[in-house]
Order: sequence, then structure tokens, then C-alpha cells
Amino acid sequence: MRNKRLVNYAKYGYFFSIPFILTFCIFTLYPVIYTFVLGFTDLKGAGNTEWHWLPSVGKNLFTNFTDVLTSKTFHKAFKNTWIIWILNFIPQIGFALLFTAWFTDRRSKVKGTGLFKILFYMPNIITAASMAILFQKLFGYPVGAVNQLFNANQPYNFLINEWPIKLIVAFVQFFQWYGHTMVNLIAGVIGISPEIFEAAEIDGANRVQTFFKVTIPCIRQIMLFVLVTSLIGGLNMFDIPQLLVGAKAANGAALTTNMYIRNQAFDGSYLYNRAAAASVILFLVIVILSAIVFYILRDKDEARLKKLRKQELRAAKKGF
Repeated sequence: MRNKRLVNYAKYGYFFSIPFILTFCIFTLYPVIYTFVLGFTDLKGAGNTEWHWLPSVGKNLFTNFTDVLTSKTFHKAFKNTWIIWILNFIPQIGFALLFTAWFTDRRSKVKGTGLFKILFYMPNIITAASMAILFQKLFGYPVGAVNQLFNANQPYNFLINEWPIKLIVAFVQFFQWYGHTMVNLIAGVIGISPEIFEAAEIDGANRVQTFFKVTIPCIRQIMLFVLVTSLIGGLNMFDIPQLLVGAKAANGAALTTNMYIRNQAFDGSYLYNRAAAASVILFLVIVILSAIVFYILRDKDEARLKKLRKQELRAAKKGF
């Protein structure tokens, strides 16, 4: 038999990954690193490309960070971001879990689930600009659809009062993303072995018990993914509040952290150094909170097994 030459195809994988690596380094990695650098400089002014390290101009290296952290506007933006995200995420995950339980329950046999999934997911494919314009018209003053429906004689200006603005922005975020969350959870439930549900049914578990005792523990990783991605998206909230009401409405009632960063960089101030410092702070907050969420929702049984394996390996090495 003729010996056939073995071909190593792994090198072609590296070759085809080069375009992605170059694109990532140029358009993602470099801007991130440059943003970190600018946080320690004095770069200001539109069109200015010259900057100096803060110690070289007689300032503390962390001056930009202290200015941001002591800014009342930043505090308000950060607080607003958390309030709007919580008001959005709690009903979002609640409705997503409800619809997931409904669509994946084998005993319910709901008809037309495909159509319902499409209808619930559809708001997610609508652009943020379209959603903002739509709800701006719905809650417009004095002839918005909501005013005409409920308060035709005494119209109410929703978009100049603090809590109505927060609730509207939170509702738009919820309306746009609950379908996406639902689809992720359904995908996780579909991946569970049907034998587990059959065993629960044989043991006499009802639908509620099956969902909370079987389904949710089995989709722990998907729940973790949903929570972390929602946390990241919520803290980076920008387009809906910016397009719906702007940063100055109701004394900054809808001002978010990303809107604050944008205002520092481009809205007349051109404080690129301070905007970069605020971006770094937001990045660190997201990293720390994501790490905490990963730790809390980790698979404790798997972590315990890994710990036992490490102990066994150490014991085996000592034995040799």
C-alpha cells in the first residue's frame, strides 16, 4: 500500500481567521486601549490631536477619574441607568419565563406557538429610532394617542415629568427585548432531555413544580447568559432615552451613563479625557458586576467536583 501523505488542515483555520483578527484589533481592541490611555491625559477640544500625560502638566494621574466620580451629573446618570434597567428587567424576565413555561409545557399542547413566538419577538427587530419615534407620538402632548384615549379633555404631558419618563423608557426597553429573552430561554429548555420531564411527570410533579424544580435549574447557564447580557445592555443604555426625550428633559430624568459620556465628549464640551475616564469607570463596573453574577450563579456541584479533582491530583503527585 502506498503511504498517503497526511494533510494538516489546522493551518488553514488560522489563515481564514486573519481577517477577523485584523478587524477586531483595528476597530475594537485599539479604540478600547486608546480610551484607557486618554483617561490619563489632558486631551480636550474638537479637532485637537495633541495630548499630554496629566503628571507632565502638574496634575494627579487620576484627576479625570476623580472629577467624574465627584460629578453630581454622573451620579444622577448612573442612578437613572440603574432605576430604568431594574424597571425594565424585572417584568422582562418575568414575562419571558411565563411564556417559556407556556410554550414548552408538553401537557398544555398550545396551538399556534410558532406564530406567537414570531409576534412576541417582532419588537426586537424594530430599530431603536423607530421605537422611540413611535412612543414619542403615542405619549405626545397635547394630541398623543394615549392622551386622546384617556384624557381627551385634560391632556397630560408625560414627557416633561420625571417618573413618567423613566417608566416610559423602561417600558420601551422591556417591550423591545422581552421577546429576545424569551427565545433564549426557550432554546435552553428545548436542549433539556425529555426523559427528565417524563421522570418528573411519573413522580407526580405538577406543571408548576416541574417548571420551578426541573426546568429552571436545568437552564441555569442560559439564565446566567440572559442576566449578564441584559446587565451589560442596561448599563450601556443610550439610543431609546436619547431619541425619545433627550438628556435635558425633566431636569435629566432620562439621562443615562452613556448619554453623560456622549455629552462630555461631543455636546459642546469636547472633554475627551473626562469622557474616556467615565467610559473606563463604566467598563470596570460592568466587569466587576458580571464577575459577581458569574460567581453567584455558578454551578456549585461542578465547582465542588473540580475542587475534588484538584485535591486528588495533588495527592497523587505527593504519592509519587
